[in-house]
Amino acid sequence: RLWRDGRVSIPTSDKTLRQDDVILVITTPGESDALRLIFGEQETKDWNTENIDWNAVDSQLISQRILVTRPEINGKKLSQLRLRNTYGINISRVYRSGVQLLATPDLRLQLGDRLTVVGEAQAIRNVEKILGNAVKSLNEPNLAAVFIGLILGLTLGSIPIAIPGISIPVKLGLAGGPIIIGILIGTFGPRLHMITYTTQSANLMLRGLGLSMYLACLGLDAGTHFFATVMRPEGALWLGMGFALTFVPVVLVGLFALRILKVDFGSVSGLLCGSMANPMALNYANDTIEGDNPSVSYATVYPVCMFLRVIIIQVMLMLVL
Repeated sequence: RLWRDGRVSIPTSDKTLRQDDVILVITTPGESDALRLIFGEQETKDWNTENIDWNAVDSQLISQRILVTRPEINGKKLSQLRLRNTYGINISRVYRSGVQLLATPDLRLQLGDRLTVVGEAQAIRNVEKILGNAVKSLNEPNLAAVFIGLILGLTLGSIPIAIPGISIPVKLGLAGGPIIIGILIGTFGPRLHMITYTTQSANLMLRGLGLSMYLACLGLDAGTHFFATVMRPEGALWLGMGFALTFVPVVLVGLFALRILKVDFGSVSGLLCGSMANPMALNYANDTIEGDNPSVSYATVYPVCMFLRVIIIQVMLMLVL
């Protein structure tokens, strides 16, 4: 927003700034110092507090969330829509899958994104027609991307990959293949206008189903001779070695990130959950820690750790045996 002579407006690319103008800028924390050098003095009042009613501060403009529901918008960059110069509105934030993103010109929109739009009421209504904002159209789960991802992931996981110096080829397996395909679809799917949105209920159902199958298969595989193995002296030694290998390195890395690198506690919790592939611990972290830092950190670390776990174990066994 831009305040000038008591009036509020949306600054477009054609707007000429004047001395004593007051502007509200939304950016990342790392860019705030550069903005102060460009524009001048920063106000001491905190305009991000929750008790500020923006619709009362600037009565000529309103702030509204618009849902992207038109398939034609999926995969398009914000700069391609030219909404700011055409309708005189600003998109400040994009809310996607529980994470708030900064609305930059290069950001590609996806079906299901919630956009925070600021502008005049008529302009926002026009933008609604372009983006869709039809909640009912997202009620149907789009399982095509899930089906394609599973088929391609299982196919990729079964393909043997030859590594120089190792006689037996390595396979990504049932875990590594779908993860790699999921990352590729999430990255390049919007560029190909592929709709990857699923409803929240379908998302939670797939998570619960995958977690149940994981725990069931793990229990079936380990439960047959579990007590007979643990009661032996070798079993206690294996349990102790497994505890040391899984607990000690994770705690050391967590303390190093928290104390030395000054990473926030939520991100460290998500990092530890992702490194141990523990979605149950992630649910506990999300319930006890405010914000989405644990989920973002988990999603960043988990694919790398799962990929390394699948590949490195096979390579070590081949080198040792």
